[in-house]
Amino acid sequence: MNKSQLARGATLTLLFLVGAFYSPAQTMERLKSQVREKTLENGMKFIVMEQHQAPVVSFHVYADVGSAQEVQGITGISHLLEHMAFKGSTTLGTKNYAEEAKVLAEIDKVYDELTREQRKLKPDAKSVEALKSRFDELEKKAKEYVVNNEFFDIMMQNGDAGINAYTSNDATQYLNSLPANRLEFWMALTSDRFLNPVFREFHKERDVVMEERRLGVETQPNGKLVEDFLATAFKAHPYHHSVVGHMSDVRNITRADVVAYFKRFYSPSNLTAAVVGDVNPDQVFKLAEIYFGRIPSEPRPETIRTEEPEQWGERRVAVSAQSQPILIFGYHRPSVRHPDDLALEALADILGQGRSSRLWEALVKKDQVAVATAVLNGFPGQKYPNLIAFIAVPAKDKTSEECKKLMEAEIEKIKNESVTDQELTKFKQTKKKQTLDQMKSNSSLGALLTFYDVVQGDWRFLFDEINKIDKLTSEDIKKAAQTYLVFTRRTIGEIVPEQK
Repeated sequence: MNKSQLARGATLTLLFLVGAFYSPAQTMERLKSQVREKTLENGMKFIVMEQHQAPVVSFHVYADVGSAQEVQGITGISHLLEHMAFKGSTTLGTKNYAEEAKVLAEIDKVYDELTREQRKLKPDAKSVEALKSRFDELEKKAKEYVVNNEFFDIMMQNGDAGINAYTSNDATQYLNSLPANRLEFWMALTSDRFLNPVFREFHKERDVVMEERRLGVETQPNGKLVEDFLATAFKAHPYHHSVVGHMSDVRNITRADVVAYFKRFYSPSNLTAAVVGDVNPDQVFKLAEIYFGRIPSEPRPETIRTEEPEQWGERRVAVSAQSQPILIFGYHRPSVRHPDDLALEALADILGQGRSSRLWEALVKKDQVAVATAVLNGFPGQKYPNLIAFIAVPAKDKTSEECKKLMEAEIEKIKNESVTDQELTKFKQTKKKQTLDQMKSNSSLGALLTFYDVVQGDWRFLFDEINKIDKLTSEDIKKAAQTYLVFTRRTIGEIVPEQK
């Protein structure tokens, strides 16, 4: 039995597991029929999918705000706000909020005075010292009112097996998985989280984020390379800065900044929730009206005005570090909504995904100039025009230039000869399997439904994926390569090892 036959067998087995006796298209239509939606009067949207296989339910709240919404001076604030969202509310995480609020207001006041004094041309040393002392006293006082990790603890005590959150360039997302009989419990706690947030222990959490930057970017050659590469590839669009932000920005963000940012981007009209599992949609909508419907409506934030301008020629950036050489080069491509998106995904998969990819075969296996290769599609985000990026780690005594030449040769082959029928078939089968695999989990289904609704424009597009994959041709992939993998769209970045 050949590889193609094995892949077909795996796909058939999966389809049987997902929906016995259903064709892929029928399976998708059956799943689509289990989804209902409702938009509350304040603008918050709920997408509910019934899955009664087990008495559990997953919740996915998608805030349509990521680092792409940030401007100079507050980069990193989306990620910082994600951290602060676990600090509780006026009723959760505090022993006495009325008294705590007074201390928090005083902390803000003293911190502002301290900052103003420190920024003077000639700061008064005694004033700075006195304000620092007062600030430290107030921080200790505020800590007396804090119930540490109460939000986490109460969620876990009620059976939450999936409490998490993450921030990307495009979004901030909050995840929970609970027993089905905890539906109203989730509604009450999560709506309170967005209705009455309290950004307590702000300076402590800000220090945590600064440490994340130190560990993830400033002490990591790869982190430095990616940051400088994106800053070079995007000269205007906010994809040019990292999710963790610039150190000086994070250091100077204030609690007032976070409050204002939350008010602007966490309004109900900018939130989409998916509820997937053993639930009754009518009950979900009723409880959503009671709990989330009480959150005041705000206008939906304005979309990003800045578009990345046309690139006029190849750009280059080099990072000097104590590291092995690493090469990355990327080409500008359109957003995930563009008709060429699937062809570009196939291009990335065939060229650079796994040990059967063309780049691995050519650079690692055959010519042995690299120890690793990869292709990243939709980098660093997908909502706006982004990059398809090619990566190689040169082998010992080999260079980035040698890797680049062989990678360019493989790119030219696809532009001139396209892909084989076997490669196209393999991609389609793999893509279908990945799509169906994601639909086997309540949590990943919630992520897909919110992503398709917010970024693609409609959650229903998720269920059209199989048909879309079937229609892809090798000519589509060849055309995408010829259109986007061109010199003037390219940015090259590399790590140049420091000389000992």
